[in-house]
Amino acid sequence: MTFGEQPAYLRVASDLRQKIVDGSLPPHARLPSQARIRAEYGVSDTVALEARKVLMAEGLVEGRSGSGTYVREQPVPRKVARSGYQPVGGMTSFRQEQAALGARGSWESSSEQTQATEDIADRLGVAEGDKVMRTRYVFRDAGEAMMLSTSWEPLALTGRSPVMLPEEGPLGGCGVVDRMAAIDLVVDNVVEEIGARPGLAEELFALGGVPGHVVLVIGRTYYASGRAVETADLVVPADRYRIAYHLPVK
Repeated sequence: MTFGEQPAYLRVASDLRQKIVDGSLPPHARLPSQARIRAEYGVSDTVALEARKVLMAEGLVEGRSGSGTYVREQPVPRKVARSGYQPVGGMTSFRQEQAALGARGSWESSSEQTQATEDIADRLGVAEGDKVMRTRYVFRDAGEAMMLSTSWEPLALTGRSPVMLPEEGPLGGCGVVDRMAAIDLVVDNVVEEIGARPGLAEELFALGGVPGHVVLVIGRTYYASGRAVETADLVVPADRYRIAYHLPVK
């Protein structure tokens, strides 16, 4: 193979991908069979199979048991807004941000006490095994699951206080900033790191995704005077949403 020359399976995948993009193979159309790909492109069964695998990994086609491989209808990406804290009547940042986009946001949650793993302990600045409150969320837009979140708060700060449970009590659902203010912790900084990885099976099941699809992961940590008061992982399906930041310039 000369420098820059693609393997045969990538050339086949590229041609089929172009047909999907330009509409020659529209959504729900059946992908040419392995035998037809082999004959049309003059390649082996192995090359034809690998080309189909590439398209499946890219989320362009999907296999249907006993029927064949079909072109997937591609969603039009929508925004998940991320912005600086704006104090608006006890609203959570999620509710504020979705309202700004005209979306109908809602969520479900469940909380439980657990012990900090090594990673979470490092993010919170506590000892491994320290007690934390873990809260899992499913966020929805007009009923469709759009984002998962798992947050951890050190019980050394919130334990036996009115804000120990993020979604219950007098400030339940009010968001980290307002809840921490109630126990005299002034949140003054937030750090977010964004990465991408294949979604876990349980994540994709909850989000309605296809196995192998990529998710965006936002690792977020709130700080009060340099002390971490909450850390969370937000998981968003990369094919359906884009992360949109609106940050003030000071």
